Amino acid sequence: MVEPNQLTQYLETFVDITRSPTQQDDSLKAIASSLENDSLSINQLVREMEMYLTTTDNVVRARGILLLAEILDCLKAKPLNDTIVHTLVGFFTEKLADWRAVHGALVGCLALMKRKDVAGVVTDIDAQAMAKSMIQNVQVQALALHERKLGFELLECLLQQHSEAIATMGNLLVYATCEAIDGEKDPQCLMIVFHLIELLAQLFPSPSGPLASDASDLFEVIGCYFPLHFTHTKDDEANIRREDLSRGLLLAISSTPFFEPYAIPLLLEKLSSSLPVAKVDSLKCLKDCAMKYGVDRMKKHYGGLWSALKDTFYSSTGTNLSFAPESLSSPGFEMNEIHREAVSLLQRLVKQDISFLGFVVDDIGINMVFDTISRYSEYKEMPDTSKLEVLVISQILSVSAKASVQSCNIIFQAIFFRLMNSLGIVEKTSTGDVVQNGNSTVSTRLYHGGLHLCIELLAASKDLILGFEESSPTPGYAQESWWSMVKSFSVPLIQVFTSAVLSSNDDSVTDVYFGVNGLLTMGMFWGGSSPISRSEFEKILMTLTSIITAKSGKTVVWELALKALVCIGSFIDQYHESDKAMSYMSIVVDNLVSLACSSHCGLPYQMILEATSEVCSTGPKYVEKMVQGLEEAFCSSLSDFCVNGNFKSIDNCSQLLGCLTNKLLPSVAEIDGLEKLLVHFAISMWNQIETSGVFSCDFNGREFVEAAMTTMRQVVGIALVDSQNSIIQKAYSVVSSSTLPAMESIPLTFVALEGLQRDLSSRDELILSLFASVIVAASPAVSIPDAKSLVHLLLVSLLKGYIPAAQALGSMVNKLGSGSGGTNTSRDCSLEEACAVIFHADFASGKKISSNESTKIMFGSETTLSKICLGYCGYLDLQTRTITGLAWIGKGLLMRGYERVNEIALVLVECLKSTNCSGHALHPSAMKHAADAFSTLMSDSEVCLNRKFHAVVRPLYKQRFFSTIVPILESLIMNSQTPLSRTMLYVALAHVISNVPVTVILDNTKKLQPLILEGLSVLSLDSVEKETVFSLLLVLSGTLTDTKGQQSASDNAHIIIECLIKLTSYPHLMVVRETAIQCLVALLELPHRRIYPFRREVLQAIEKSLDDPKRRVREEAIRCRQAWLVT
Repeated sequence: MVEPNQLTQYLETFVDITRSPTQQDDSLKAIASSLENDSLSINQLVREMEMYLTTTDNVVRARGILLLAEILDCLKAKPLNDTIVHTLVGFFTEKLADWRAVHGALVGCLALMKRKDVAGVVTDIDAQAMAKSMIQNVQVQALALHERKLGFELLECLLQQHSEAIATMGNLLVYATCEAIDGEKDPQCLMIVFHLIELLAQLFPSPSGPLASDASDLFEVIGCYFPLHFTHTKDDEANIRREDLSRGLLLAISSTPFFEPYAIPLLLEKLSSSLPVAKVDSLKCLKDCAMKYGVDRMKKHYGGLWSALKDTFYSSTGTNLSFAPESLSSPGFEMNEIHREAVSLLQRLVKQDISFLGFVVDDIGINMVFDTISRYSEYKEMPDTSKLEVLVISQILSVSAKASVQSCNIIFQAIFFRLMNSLGIVEKTSTGDVVQNGNSTVSTRLYHGGLHLCIELLAASKDLILGFEESSPTPGYAQESWWSMVKSFSVPLIQVFTSAVLSSNDDSVTDVYFGVNGLLTMGMFWGGSSPISRSEFEKILMTLTSIITAKSGKTVVWELALKALVCIGSFIDQYHESDKAMSYMSIVVDNLVSLACSSHCGLPYQMILEATSEVCSTGPKYVEKMVQGLEEAFCSSLSDFCVNGNFKSIDNCSQLLGCLTNKLLPSVAEIDGLEKLLVHFAISMWNQIETSGVFSCDFNGREFVEAAMTTMRQVVGIALVDSQNSIIQKAYSVVSSSTLPAMESIPLTFVALEGLQRDLSSRDELILSLFASVIVAASPAVSIPDAKSLVHLLLVSLLKGYIPAAQALGSMVNKLGSGSGGTNTSRDCSLEEACAVIFHADFASGKKISSNESTKIMFGSETTLSKICLGYCGYLDLQTRTITGLAWIGKGLLMRGYERVNEIALVLVECLKSTNCSGHALHPSAMKHAADAFSTLMSDSEVCLNRKFHAVVRPLYKQRFFSTIVPILESLIMNSQTPLSRTMLYVALAHVISNVPVTVILDNTKKLQPLILEGLSVLSLDSVEKETVFSLLLVLSGTLTDTKGQQSASDNAHIIIECLIKLTSYPHLMVVRETAIQCLVALLELPHRRIYPFRREVLQAIEKSLDDPKRRVREEAIRCRQAWLVT
């Protein structure tokens, strides 16, 4: 039970306008909560509030009524008995006459109207009384915005929930609504206003009803809003869009046929407006009105509608008809929104009433188009007015024919014979009969306008079949006149289009386009209802395929024919045309695949592969055929090279593998069974290499090896674990049968390693590279046979200089299971055992990584690899190869979070010193390789050790390595003794910090920014490090655009500006100059006192950049200069 004093305190707080909104809201919630949990009854509340509800103090009374209203709004779901609801309705209905308290009265009425059915609702009698009071006492347009919205919402609720009760108010209700909405401008209110018109239309549908008699006045009120001019603002809380308002107005105008005498003339008038938005809205509204007003009311406007529609088509259609291959699957010209809505309206009118088609067919412009067609044979010869005439009439006839079967019949009966005559397919006899002209030379009668019109009509009839196919599985199109006409003229039409295609020369691109487009349209009739026979369809396929296989270059006709075949193939697959699929397979797919397998073809092999892949990608069965064909082609080409030394065959293999990788592999997830086919292809590659024996000649080009590696990686990467095991077993057997295992006997000693050369034969190098690709892409769950021996083999191979072997070794140590548990990748080798083989002896243990340079320990120097890296061996090539190999091995260990990577990192760091722990001064090339090794460690690789190839990746591994290695590099930089060592240390540091997440940089900005600036100054002196300079500059730009970085930049502003000014004239890389200028703009976010002293220096530097040879730099310089001038 709420204490009376406490309740009084809540009431006083709410009605006191000096209290804060928060205090008033808290009081409201407290009272509502008490009522909700029944510690206070509504009767008790009203008794306590009596003084506030009846006082003569206008402010207190208004606040009291509002409080009661807001409480009821909070209790919409709480059950109240009918007597209480009736009493409250009476109270608030009465208070609608109190204009000082009208806000609270509206809130109260609306809260009562929105009560749930089970909680006690307003009765029809009470609703009628409320509506009368609202109409008599509330002048909506005299109210403030919020009150107007409440008033409209109350009317909306009354019309929706108690329509029958208030319908008795008749003309008074219509008049009052009209008066309430007249002049309304607020978007939120207008959304409700437009809905009110719809509700009135539903309430009074009778021709003798009040809406019919007052339709003129009501439309005068809403018609002034058309077309809507409204711009949405971002700070609009209601988020009302123009599209929403426009749709609401459209529904209101089309809501009742009584608006027809006023709406249609207005819409036709606005359709001639110069404003595009007015045209679009008019067309949309006319379409809705045509559907809802009915044929009888719309008939009187057909003449005006047709005239306005025709003008709209002419004004919204361009004359630039595209003849590019992409246009075969599009209208060929740009269709704006006006044009699309005009098409939609025309189709609606024809579909709704076939008599409207009479205006189209009888139009003089339709009849005159045939004069234009026969006057100009070439499209390019036509004046723009004639082009526009042909395009517009073709579009209108096509849209009309597509509307219904009946309209299609009428259009074809009206013009099809005349069209055939203009193309020379039919002629009149002496008796006046129309017969096919079998002796005419159609190649001389290729009138482009006629061809375009013909194709548009054929496409319309084709689309008509597809549109009705879902609803009518067995339509009787064979009995339709249009179908019979197309059927009877299908053979000569195909001849006409074929003649246009075969007339190709340098000046006949238009002929070819129309010919191919015509054949494509004829070939895409749905099989079950096609007027084109199977033999005719096969002729179309043969014509297009013959163009592809002809011994010519990549001409326009070739590209058009290929695009047409792809469209037909996709159509067959989409609509499951089994009969046509068989023809497509035998005529198109089989021919192209056999061409890809042939060694005697006049076409460039790349064109054959392009055509084959494009065509076969249209269906799963075609893909299967293609993979099998490419497999056969690969084996025969590789065999030809191995036996005969035919370098053309090995080039074909490279292109074939590229096609397989780029075209088919991305679709593996979409095509069932493709994974198995690709795995079989990979195993066939190994079989062919195994049987090839010794190559008849060596080849120096890396293109084939790179293509084979890429394909093998991609196939293994997408294969299932069982399939990967199959590939690995086959690859291992090929490796075992080669001369590669002989390297396993090479001991890891200086004497043995110093003489290593890159001396593998072409075949062995191919086998090694492919095997490395298999290892790189394999899952950690696969089983690697004889892993220890393979580790030794790959180690020796990397020391010979074969990078794929180093990448494979890095992948192995990344994925091998640990001896102490984890995923067991190989049954006979753990990670620890592999490391023992690689390093030949354990790394020095017990020494923890430290940033103290005085700790002169020889991390890992006991191992053969580390000794080679540190210069114990005098052979530079062996030293650089070892450093590179150690980087890839370290990358594999780093990504899995194996702590011994720190020891590898310190070996690399030792290589950067002017004199390392071995006492040797390293060659600059070795130091450069060691610095770049940090890029290998930290950057993301596309060819190995990534998630696509199943790498084991420990979270935050880059962050951990960063926190470990950066302090060491920083310490060494501070104590470096030679410029070369200092430069290489900065290169290493740049690789580390440019490859960590930006959040890490921002968290350490204060420490890193001076290092970055010094690094830029040092590295910008050497053109070799231009890419490193750019990556480091990007890191700096990231710190300048973030709040954390700007705090540090403020302290180093003078150094940053000096560095950036130098980089604005950096001669070796354009993007460095561009980014440096952008950074100068970013500096303007710093405090004015920090940057203003350098304004003159910056402007002088930018003046020089205004003459930069690169446009992008000049544009950035202009923006920068303008920004700094106003500083």
